[in-house]
Amino acid sequence: QVQLVESGGGLVQTGGSLRLSCAASRRIFSYNAWGWYRQAPGKQRELVATISRDGGRSYGDFVEGRFFISRDEAKNTVSLQMNSLKPEDTAVYYCAAYSTGRSDLPEAWHYWGQGTQVTVSS
Repeated sequence: QVQLVESGGGLVQTGGSLRLSCAASRRIFSYNAWGWYRQAPGKQRELVATISRDGGRSYGDFVEGRFFISRDEAKNTVSLQMNSLKPEDTAVYYCAAYSTGRSDLPEAWHYWGQGTQVTVSS
């Protein structure tokens, strides 16, 4: 079992940047993968980014090079740097750990944080 706590969300203008962090209660190398998902009102939860134990990264198609997922083993944190934010990026962002199956699907992930709200104003 691992507890995940997200931080760093907030209100930002179009074109601005935010850095989300996910603090884990256990060593992040204890799990095979970490991810960020998001969910906007009335929409399904969608993949933002993943990072595997060997450092491989994947991103949702909408990211288009604007976001970067990273990890800090010493601090047991996984971060998401988001640049060039758009109003359509407005959503609750969730950190996830330990994927079995297709990591692009929310149901593949075993542990979730409570989420942090990101709002991008136009």
